This record gives sequence, C-alpha cells and structure tokens, in this order.
Amino acid sequence: MDLLKELEGAKKIGISGHVRPDGDCVGSCLAMYNYLLNAMEGVELTLFLQPPANVFSFMKNFDKINTSFVGINDFDAYIALDSGDLSRLGDAEPFFRRAKKKICIDHHVSNTGYGDVSLVEGEASSTCEVIYTLFDKKYIDDDIAACIYTGIVHDTGVFQYSNTKKRTFDIIGDLTEYNFDTSKIIDETFYQKTYVQNQILGRVLTESILFMDGKCIAGIVSQKMMRFYDAVPTDLEGIVNQLRVTKGVEVAIFLHEMRPTEYKVSMRSNGKVNVSTIAQYFGGGGHVRAAGCVLNGTYHDVLNNLSKHIEKQLEQ
Repeated sequence: MDLLKELEGAKKIGISGHVRPDGDCVGSCLAMYNYLLNAMEGVELTLFLQPPANVFSFMKNFDKINTSFVGINDFDAYIALDSGDLSRLGDAEPFFRRAKKKICIDHHVSNTGYGDVSLVEGEASSTCEVIYTLFDKKYIDDDIAACIYTGIVHDTGVFQYSNTKKRTFDIIGDLTEYNFDTSKIIDETFYQKTYVQNQILGRVLTESILFMDGKCIAGIVSQKMMRFYDAVPTDLEGIVNQLRVTKGVEVAIFLHEMRPTEYKVSMRSNGKVNVSTIAQYFGGGGHVRAAGCVLNGTYHDVLNNLSKHIEKQLEQ
C-alpha cells in the first residue's frame, strides 16, 4: 500500500482504533496522526478514540484525541487502525462508513478486510509494525518513533511473545536511532502499576481456579469488585497475561463482568491452543495466542462453553 498516494487529494481525514484502546491502538493512531501532519500540508485531521489510559499521555497530540465522538461527520478518507472488525470501532463506525474512502490497516488474523483499501498482516507483531513499513522515513520524527515503539512494546509483551520476529527487531533497531527514552516507556507504560491495579491483580490471582488437569486457569473481576476498588477498565490491563505464566497452563481466561451475566472474555494461549478460532466462534476475534469475545450467562456457563472448544483442541 502506498499510503500517501491513497490519501492524495483528501482534505479531511479521520482516524480511529478499536474500543478500549491499548498500547498498540493508541500508539498506531497517534503515530498516524502525527505522521500525516508532517507529510500532508493543510490536511484537517480528527482522531476519535475512547479515553485511553493516562500512561500514554506522553505521546505527542494525546490531548488532541476526540473522545466525545462529536465533530466532523463527512470525511474524504478514514483510516481504521488495529480494529479486527468494523463493529470494534464503536462510536466511530458511522464516520468510517460515511467516508468517501475507507482504509483499514491491521494485524489481527481474524480481520477479513473491511475497507475500500485494506492491509492486514496477520504475522506482524502489531499494527505499529505494519504502519512503520508504510511511512516515508523523511517524515518520521522522535515523537512518531516513540509512538510506534510503544505500540510494539505492548503487543509483543516487551518482545517476549511469539509474534516478535526478525522484522520486529529490525524496526526496533531503527527506532532506537531516534531521541526518546526507551526504558522509561517500558517501565511506565507496561510494568508500572497503580496501587489499585496491584490490589485487583492480587485478588484475581488469589481467587483464580485451575481446571482441565491444570491446563487452564481462569480469573474474574465482577462489577461488585470494580465498585469496591473504585476501578476502571484500564486497571485490568495485564491480568490475563499474569494468569498465562502460571506453570503448566496452556490457556488463561480472564472474565470482566461488564453487566449482569455479560462478560468481556480475554484469552491467552501458550501455543497448543488457537484461541482466535474459539473467539471467532463466539463472535469475537484476535490472534492465535491472544483473542477475546463477549459472552452471556453465568460465570460457570461461560467457562463451560469455552472449555468444550479448548478441550477439543488439546485432544488433537
């Protein structure tokens, strides 16, 4: 994809990522926003996102993010980033649908390509990795490099996940030539936790359950717990990954009760189970080792439904 050629002539451009934006989503969206400001003279840009975690506020133009989804309704072009399907754009979906030109850039294997022009690289570590390959280096500056670095750090688990390939490290090598604090980004946006985050994590780990002969582990945060700790959804980042590193576990499941009997499901695999196919079966999506969906029922109903599919794969 020749990104600037695809946007040629566009004066009003919209950008969005998925609901409940994580590091790769925020990083890719702000990298794209800042890049187009550098590369396209006179362009009017609008970036719509649900409120991101404040740990990402160091990124340039974080304060320009439109979290109200109110503003321009008609765009010459609209770029959807890191969103596995159209519905994951949330309140930005109507803007994308009405745009004269729709561009989809992503790395989720479940993405079938819903743009007029789509680039989906399922083997890429992150959407930040994908967009870096599209950027003309003469328009990349320190701020853009920091955004891309942050996204790659988050979606690779600081380079420990299997999606970290040679190209990923090659790009990281390029990015370290720019002037930004790589260690600070890793410490403050990935590892550092608030007191509330640590309390919730401890509670989930203490109350987690092992099943399927220790091959699966599950943890839950209920609405009652969220109220007790005065927590917000961003406080739950990283819990499923901590469950995943339990010795002997093949699949970790984390449930966040969004409404009574409605759960946001996050799954992580250590390799033997393709959790993306399970999530897709239930209307979700993601990657082979990291995927999610929304399920209704009791806590035990949800685990039972997921277990059938996990067990089937483990028996193969």
